[in-house]
Amino acid sequence: MVIFTERSGGGRSWKYGGVLMSRRVSAFLLAVGVWTYLIWPNFLRNIWQDDRAFGPGHRPTSFLVVHAVLAGVSLLIGTAIGVIGWRGWRASSRTAGGVRAQREFVASRRD
Repeated sequence: MVIFTERSGGGRSWKYGGVLMSRRVSAFLLAVGVWTYLIWPNFLRNIWQDDRAFGPGHRPTSFLVVHAVLAGVSLLIGTAIGVIGWRGWRASSRTAGGVRAQREFVASRRD
């Protein structure tokens, strides 16, 4: 994992270590993941029922293909965001002091 740290010269640098995520950020990411799964399947259903979705011979048009790919990619991104939020939520609830305990742990591992 990578964390953002302050350098002694006043600049900033990336350093390998733990990533801190508050429960608020985790909850937001979880909400975005849930929102994605509430919105995109309905959008795809509406596209499927649109008159422009299928052409002659009931063949899919580029309109349907483009929107199906858009919905699929959005669901994948929403899944990834939701998983990150869930893992952050679980990690912050396992420690007694939440984020404070995580910060102390990361600080103790810095060089």
